[in-house]
Amino acid sequence: MRKWWFAAAIAALLAGCQDEKAWHEQPKVVRHAPAHGDNIAVSSDGRYVYTANIDVDTVTIINAKTKTKEAEIPVGREPRQLALSPDGRTLYVSCMYDDEVDVVSLDKRTVVDRWKTGIEPFGIVTSPDGEEVYVANYRSGTVSVFDAESGKRTKDIQAGDRPRALALTADGRKLYVTQYLAAKVTVIDTKKRRAVKEIALAPSPDKADRKKSQGIPNTLEQIVIAPDGKKAYIPHLLTNIDTPIQFEETVFPAISVIDVTNDVELPDERKELFAAINVTDVHNETIIVSNPYDVTFSPDGGKAYAVMSGSEDLVVFDLRRGGKATQILRRIHGNNPRGIAISPDGKTLYVHNAMSHDLAVIKTGGKSPYAKAKQESGTIRLIAKDSLSPLVREGKTIFYSANSDEFAINITGNNWMSCASCHSDGDINGLTLMTAKGPRNVPSNILATKTGLFMWDGSRDDFTDYIHTVQGEMGGMTAIDPSKPLPPKVQHMFDAILAYLNDPRSFPVPKSPYRKADGSLTAEAKEGERLFNGKGNCLSCHGGEYFTDSVKAVGPDGKLTTANTAYLHDIGTANPKDRASKGDARARFTNPRTPKQWDTPTLRGVWATAPYLHDGSAKTIEEAIRRHRTKEVQTLTPGEIAAIAAYVRSLQ
Repeated sequence: MRKWWFAAAIAALLAGCQDEKAWHEQPKVVRHAPAHGDNIAVSSDGRYVYTANIDVDTVTIINAKTKTKEAEIPVGREPRQLALSPDGRTLYVSCMYDDEVDVVSLDKRTVVDRWKTGIEPFGIVTSPDGEEVYVANYRSGTVSVFDAESGKRTKDIQAGDRPRALALTADGRKLYVTQYLAAKVTVIDTKKRRAVKEIALAPSPDKADRKKSQGIPNTLEQIVIAPDGKKAYIPHLLTNIDTPIQFEETVFPAISVIDVTNDVELPDERKELFAAINVTDVHNETIIVSNPYDVTFSPDGGKAYAVMSGSEDLVVFDLRRGGKATQILRRIHGNNPRGIAISPDGKTLYVHNAMSHDLAVIKTGGKSPYAKAKQESGTIRLIAKDSLSPLVREGKTIFYSANSDEFAINITGNNWMSCASCHSDGDINGLTLMTAKGPRNVPSNILATKTGLFMWDGSRDDFTDYIHTVQGEMGGMTAIDPSKPLPPKVQHMFDAILAYLNDPRSFPVPKSPYRKADGSLTAEAKEGERLFNGKGNCLSCHGGEYFTDSVKAVGPDGKLTTANTAYLHDIGTANPKDRASKGDARARFTNPRTPKQWDTPTLRGVWATAPYLHDGSAKTIEEAIRRHRTKEVQTLTPGEIAAIAAYVRSLQ
């Protein structure tokens, strides 16, 4: 009996070893198509749809056949993109605010490993054989290469300013990295493990018609290589910086095209409003769309489908017949569509709505050039519980929306632009725009509600004062008299946006890459701190928790007031184009300003907000310091200015 038991045990053990050996000896799955990271992905067999739920910190698995949620998996903070392994068994998720990639086993449906990345990882993609994972570190300016089996970070490649989205050629030899605000694409040779070229997207050609002279490219949201591997499409904005801000003449949607073979842009193939994007309505007027975010292609490459996150539309391009837009499917169900993926058979589009956290399903209609995309009714809920309060979610939704029909009153005129059109991803866009008061550097929203007065000249003390921005620049809410109390429903919209800006999770101060690995100051930065607090007398304006004195501009009641101008300063940085202002109607014109009155900006996270000064005329922190016409700064040596700049770059 014992012999039988022992023999059976040995046989079972050998069988198990053979099974394990057979499993390990299965041929490796190799991907033979271009790939890119995204907030949505479809399995190669079309059975599942995966989404990275940006501010809920989960990943969702949807059964494509039953259109039901099968699992919602907790991951790190702010999951921005995900990438499937070629064998479909692993999902890699970039968790932006935890500086990590979470490795999700799709067999176990749980996180099985976490890899530390650079600062704020965003784009992510796997090599064709799945052995390596590439991650774009937005704040660090690098692309990290990970060994997929060990999780070891084997290389950090310099990738330019704010690397964001990633796309990889089918053979895995070239990795394309978008520089989000600089409007450049870094080309990395994956074998040499270094950048070999930089492609700068061209400005829109100047023309007499301001609507056709659409400005310079920025906010490169995505890059997707077409199925044949010959071209890459990049959705982004064009911004006109040399005319006064006006919603119909400043910000425009565009999709640029790159020749992947020769690594050059194809300017003549760019999709711009009134040119390649020019679909008319029943009144024969161009349908305005805004904030292009993502693109996908039909399997045969004959059509491209682009989601417009601001106006919440789908734009269909016929690439077999000139490449122009042939359909605009107005109002995708849900809020803020940021991701789009197509089923392997090309019949179904899945659209990921980042603010309503649901999935819209659209039927493509097939290959025919006359086919029309059509939405299915309803959406598929992606999350069990929203991490944001209803008021904060509402405010965030309004901030990213350019849908003129959705709210109590329009936030923009005719769907042209959202708040995020200038405050890219809620932050800066690196541009200086022309206003009635003169050139203004677009400020960051980081700590904006904590640092005193609003605007570069401190001319607003209440967030609701931004009714003037909405009316004058965005073309919305024009039926409202700004000098009177706002109607309750309109006031509620401003309260919601303020709640979003106030939420501590919305705009965390970015970690500085200029500190030591342990987070401490370098020796030069420590010397800069001593000079900052002493000889430079920087504390006289840049003091306290937020490195600003604007919080002191209060009245007898202790509340902020534009009437207190004691903390506005003239440091000799006025621009010849600056103009005096008589004030605003909402303040009953009690807030006039001259070109010699400037609010003190916070220095926390300022390393990430170039260019500097109110007009964006200082390209570096050193230059901004030198421009201060104070007696203390005039005594600083170049070495001392460099040390102070090192300290300021370290503030977070």
